[in-house]
Amino acid sequence: MFHLASAEDILSGQVTDVYFERTRHMLTELGRDAHVAVEFILKKFPRPNNWGIFAGLEEAMTILKRLPVSVDGLPEGSLFFEDEPVLTIEGRYLDFGPYETALLGLLSQATGVATRAARCKKAAAGRPVISFGARRMHPAIAPMIERNAFIGGCDGVASVAAAQLLNIKPSGTTPHAFILLVGDTVAAAQAFDRHIEPEVPRAILIDTFNDEKFEALRVAEALGDHLAYIRLDTPSNRRGDFVSLAREIRWELDLRGYHHVKIFLSGGIDEEKILQYNVIADAYGVGTAISNAPVMDFAMDIVEIDGRPIAKRGKKSGRKHLWRNRKTGERIVQPVAHEINGDMEPLFVQMMRAGKLLYQPQPPTEIRKYVLQQLERVELAGF
Repeated sequence: MFHLASAEDILSGQVTDVYFERTRHMLTELGRDAHVAVEFILKKFPRPNNWGIFAGLEEAMTILKRLPVSVDGLPEGSLFFEDEPVLTIEGRYLDFGPYETALLGLLSQATGVATRAARCKKAAAGRPVISFGARRMHPAIAPMIERNAFIGGCDGVASVAAAQLLNIKPSGTTPHAFILLVGDTVAAAQAFDRHIEPEVPRAILIDTFNDEKFEALRVAEALGDHLAYIRLDTPSNRRGDFVSLAREIRWELDLRGYHHVKIFLSGGIDEEKILQYNVIADAYGVGTAISNAPVMDFAMDIVEIDGRPIAKRGKKSGRKHLWRNRKTGERIVQPVAHEINGDMEPLFVQMMRAGKLLYQPQPPTEIRKYVLQQLERVELAGF
């Protein structure tokens, strides 16, 4: 048995914290319900983030589109900063309040994954980044992780199921297990070249048995022009100076005319290491750093009850929208009732009105393009 909540459990509100069940019971007994507005907002990013990529909306809308509510918010894949609302919901509290747990979970984890993927892609400065992290998480959520890694900027994903969901081809090389079973790196490379469809780039692991430099040369001599990448996944206890090792390999390959062979690095890679390795690497495989990304600690807070602005301590009351200056790029949060000048463009879109769905999510490839465009306007922080 797998310890999972089913789609029916989520949609029926069973995946909730018990205090929401008790709240529903007490409000029902008291005969009290109210029309409320709530907002989802992040007060502080997990370090070293100073911006995020909003994700998880498509799954959240799977819940919300069944409810008699109105929803405004950022399109999936949107850049956001601290203290900016990303989503607002209006309706009778008891119609959607008990779904708070599920909605926060969907948005918080997906946004964390997409943001870490975006940071890795930004750090790579145009070099390909492949998501290798599905094996580090529960397999049931592998497609969710890989989808958000992809829309966050990764150029490919390793998981077959996730690639099918994204309508792309999965990316990957061979495991060390294959080379161990064959018994020789060159023999394994030749089997890859002989039996795997030709459109798959020949990327060969060279750190299973012997010195990486000599294995790289042996594989290059055996595959010639067919070889696209040599992949270094050297364990940390044998790695030493990874940049120096890769530079030595690059020198020896170039000296013998294998300028076309690129260097692919994986194993314990994150955005900080990418910044260090860019001097020599041509592509990266990133696993745990993306799949185990810190969640974004969104909160869902009431900001209005029956048209009256109200919020708990530490929160700003009243419904809000997010705007951006077309000329300067400056972003401001304003109460919805305030007038705005002509240079400002709204960043929120109408997603639902009184239970009617208005928003159609973009395909993942289009969301990814949108993310990559926005990444040109931000910088990494924390290193």
